[in-house]
Amino acid sequence: MKRCVLILLLMCCLPILSWGQLAISDSISRQDSIQPSVEIVNKQNKFQQIKSDIKQRINNKLNEPYDTTRDNRYWWRAMKHGKINFNDSTMGYPKFLMFCYKTYIWGDRAFNSYDSAYVKSTGKNWKLILKSDNWADSYIGRPFKDVRMIMNSNLVSNIGVSLSFMAVSLGYSVNVSNLLHGGKVSNKVDFSFTCARFAADAFYLENNNETNVIYTDENVDNERHKFRQPGISRKAMGLTAYYFFNNRRYAQAAAYCFSKYQKRSAGSWLAGISLQHFDVKFDVEQLADEAHVYIPTQEDAPRILYNDYCLLFGYGHNWVLGRKWLLNLTVTPYIGYRYNILPQPGQKTSDLSINFRGRIAAVYNHKQYFIGLQGYADHHRYKSRNSRLVSSILDFSVLGGIRF
Repeated sequence: MKRCVLILLLMCCLPILSWGQLAISDSISRQDSIQPSVEIVNKQNKFQQIKSDIKQRINNKLNEPYDTTRDNRYWWRAMKHGKINFNDSTMGYPKFLMFCYKTYIWGDRAFNSYDSAYVKSTGKNWKLILKSDNWADSYIGRPFKDVRMIMNSNLVSNIGVSLSFMAVSLGYSVNVSNLLHGGKVSNKVDFSFTCARFAADAFYLENNNETNVIYTDENVDNERHKFRQPGISRKAMGLTAYYFFNNRRYAQAAAYCFSKYQKRSAGSWLAGISLQHFDVKFDVEQLADEAHVYIPTQEDAPRILYNDYCLLFGYGHNWVLGRKWLLNLTVTPYIGYRYNILPQPGQKTSDLSINFRGRIAAVYNHKQYFIGLQGYADHHRYKSRNSRLVSSILDFSVLGGIRF
């Protein structure tokens, strides 16, 4: 009987003892798993402490007392304590820095002065812009004597970024589809400088996308034919600079550079120059069968290659809509001299250049942020012995950015 009781007690105690051992081992394993996280937290705390100490030392250095005597070394002492002021003429700058300072003040007053009732500064020097840039080029006319043709490239949808400092802006965009799926890249680079009195912008673009062709041959059937055409590459680059006559009240930068606020609606006449280069090439090996009838060999392929040197005159206007919206429309026809680099047989080396550009923009401002829509159309008249074409670049962008 005693033996039975003893066996029953052992059977009851053994599970309890084993559970206790498992609980101890589980707690040890949990402590091991917790330990690394505690070490990570300690490291993060040390990093934050080091960061806080460095920040505190910098603040202490900037805020510690220093000699404020206005002598020829004051600018150096002030700069070490973060108290430099480029608008203070008593900083004691050396001769070269004083020359730079006076040049900056003169330039700011002469070229970047506005009527404060119409234009206001944003108070920020830097701007970062992300944009979706969508553009295409088009050719309408008679590439051959008895053929009417419309050629429109596929829409190029680029993703780009632009960085601006004060009056200077530089941007780049690239066709993401071509990057992902291969093929020649269609891209665009643009540069601009804008102040109160004048502005300048430069661009380079390359388009290798397919072209949609619609043509009618009056000697054959006088019917419309359509086909898609690879093998046509287009390159263009240009520089345009223009002066604003009503530069005290009209701010082009408010609509296209986002460095100013237009407070009241105003417009201005403008005049300037335009320099542009165009190059259109045909690869006969990639031409469709329909095109081989007119361009059987590479020697027969037309090459549009010329430079334009033009004077422009136009008008721009800003409409202020409410407190945050701005709408701009700018129209600039230009006329000048065209130099054909590779003239076709019977074509003159020089010719009259007649062109037209229109720009439109809508901007919404909210504190340091802004969003915008921009578009332009640039049309060029091209003429040779047997060809009459109007070439166009059509562009539409959606963008958003921040000032800082």
